[in-house]
Amino acid sequence: MGTSLTRLAEERRASRLRLISIPQHRSSSPRSFMRMFLDSAKVDEIRFALEHWDIDGVTTNPRHVAATGRSQAAVLEEIAALFAGTDKPVSVEVNPHLTDWREIVAAGEQLARMSDNFVIKVGASDAGFRAVRELSSRGIPTNLTLVFSVAQAWLAARGGATYISPFIGWKEQFGDDGQQLVADVAQMLSMHGYPSQIIAAAVRTGEHVRSAALAGAHCVTAGRDVYADVCNNPYTDYGVKVFGAAWDATPAE
Repeated sequence: MGTSLTRLAEERRASRLRLISIPQHRSSSPRSFMRMFLDSAKVDEIRFALEHWDIDGVTTNPRHVAATGRSQAAVLEEIAALFAGTDKPVSVEVNPHLTDWREIVAAGEQLARMSDNFVIKVGASDAGFRAVRELSSRGIPTNLTLVFSVAQAWLAARGGATYISPFIGWKEQFGDDGQQLVADVAQMLSMHGYPSQIIAAAVRTGEHVRSAALAGAHCVTAGRDVYADVCNNPYTDYGVKVFGAAWDATPAE
C-alpha cells in the first residue's frame, strides 16, 4: 500500500511539473526560447495580453492583487478561468506573513487546488526553502521569489523549485547589478544540472528585457506598459516616416 501511494505521488508530481514547466505548444526544450510572462493581476490586462501577445504565462503578487480592489479569491478564480485547459503557468503567492513552513505548505496546497495552472510563489527564507522542498515533493510547482543572491537561488534549486525569480529592478534600484545576478544564477543552474528555470522579475524597461535575454533567463515577466514600450523604438518611428514619405512620393501609375 505504501509503495502504491508513493508511486502515485511521484506520477502526480511528474505530471504537474511537465504541464507547467515545459510549454507543449512550442519546442520541448525549456532553454530553446525565453518565455514571455505578464506581471499583473488585472483580468483585463491579462485577457488583452493573451489575445494580443499570446503570453506564455502570468505572475502575480499581493501588491498586484491589492491594486485590483477585489478579494484575492475573486481575482484568482477569474484568472484561473482564463487559463483553464492550457499549459500556461500562473504564479500565485502565499501570505507573505507566514513564517512557519507547515503553514506555507498548507496555504500553497489550498491555492494549488484552485487551478492546475497555479504555481505557488514563496518568498526566499529559511521557512520558504523548506516549504518549497515539501511542496515539490507533493507534485506542486513552485516559484521561489524575492531572490537577490546566487546562494538563495542555489537553495531554491536544491529544494526542487520549478522557477526562481531574481529581481533585476530592485537590485539596480540600490546600486547593484541585476543583469549579473541573472547571469550568475543561470551559470550556477547550468554547471550543476538543476532543472529550475529563471524568471527575470522586477523588469521595468526594455533594457531589462534585453539584459535578461542575454544573461540567460528562461522567462521574463513584466507589466503591460513595459511590453508596450518594448514594441516601439524612436529609430523605428523615424524609419516609418522616411519610408512613408517615399511611399507618398511614388507615382500611382
